[in-house]
Amino acid sequence: MSDELIRITRGLGGEVEVDGPVDAFAASLLARAGFDTYPTLRGVWIRLPFDLGRTWENEHATWAAEMLTAARYNVDLDPDLRPIPPAVSAPPALGRTKTAMTAQPSPTGAPRRPRR
Repeated sequence: MSDELIRITRGLGGEVEVDGPVDAFAASLLARAGFDTYPTLRGVWIRLPFDLGRTWENEHATWAAEMLTAARYNVDLDPDLRPIPPAVSAPPALGRTKTAMTAQPSPTGAPRRPRR
């Protein structure tokens, strides 16, 4: 592993690309996150497939950055690629009330057996 950063950025054309020292293990993590690897004259080009939507690209770029970070790679994720948290649509669930935690009579009216 190198001390150099693996950068995951959105290019000028809108494509999500990876730049930096990518070894075989890092390439396998990126492939698991959905990145494609293409040989070029200067090395390899690693990017996400085109036209799958910004939300999908952001989720997969973030997932790749999390996996690489967990594997102790130095990763720089473009802030534009961080997923937007979903809006809260339902109010938070209320906690239990004290009455739900007290002993209740049995539904049939029969006396309860004591616990052992």
